Amino acid sequence: MATRIEVLKTYKIYIDGKFPRTESGRYYILKSSKGESIANICNSSRKDFRDAVVAARRALAGWSGRSAYNRGQILYRIAEMLESRRAQFVAELLQQGSKAEDAEVEVSASIDRILYYAGWADKFQQIFSSVNPVEGSYFNFSVPEPTGVVAVMAPESYSLIGFVSSLLPALVGGNTVIVLASKTKPLCAVSFAEVLNSSDVPGGVINILTGDAEELADHFSTHMDVNSVVVSLKNDVMLKKIQLNAAGNVKRVIEFSMNDWFSTEASSPYHILDCQEIKTTWHPMGV
Repeated sequence: MATRIEVLKTYKIYIDGKFPRTESGRYYILKSSKGESIANICNSSRKDFRDAVVAARRALAGWSGRSAYNRGQILYRIAEMLESRRAQFVAELLQQGSKAEDAEVEVSASIDRILYYAGWADKFQQIFSSVNPVEGSYFNFSVPEPTGVVAVMAPESYSLIGFVSSLLPALVGGNTVIVLASKTKPLCAVSFAEVLNSSDVPGGVINILTGDAEELADHFSTHMDVNSVVVSLKNDVMLKKIQLNAAGNVKRVIEFSMNDWFSTEASSPYHILDCQEIKTTWHPMGV
């Protein structure tokens, strides 16, 4: 009997709540820790990124305009859906080289991390807002507001916990995001798109790309309609290049690279503040 050729699944990217193939038609074959072919992964292009930015910009008003409580509810729903599919994510982590015990811990920590930020959705404004002391017959208030469209480059080494920890601070604060998944461990990120698709997340709020960080770094940092870039890669040369490119439209570059993505440092509410602008309002008394 002839040896059967396995049909590998082609994982698509996630833009505007849909699952298109990359417009370039390029892909790479993902290998397991044992060198076996696992899947075909889309190699996203500049056009894919631009499409994702358009979708994120279009979704921004609706997402930032929702009540903080409702954003928390949606994040909680994501955690619920991830919990119901934990076996799949554990299996994908095993395919990518994790040990069984480590895979279980990473999925559990990722679900808990989502719940943690869901709880902060309607609380961080109280922590970071202030009534400022001023001389005169008026009040002075400072409140955080979303930065806008945030481009996130997720870490290479952590397929799930690093991925969710990189995007959640921007998302919970009312920003819309475009996330580039790990090239070497993308399975959990592309499956996470399926979780999002059934979790009440409006189209365009989270967009997920796969591909080469070095190829896409310029596009992430030069696009004039991106307001902030979160970099979770341990690559000083790339970080410096992104910082120089970002000066073109004075976009904020946030370095978010952890040695331990399971630590409390990786889940600080101050990471939410990194993706916020502070608006100060003067209001006369008695009006």
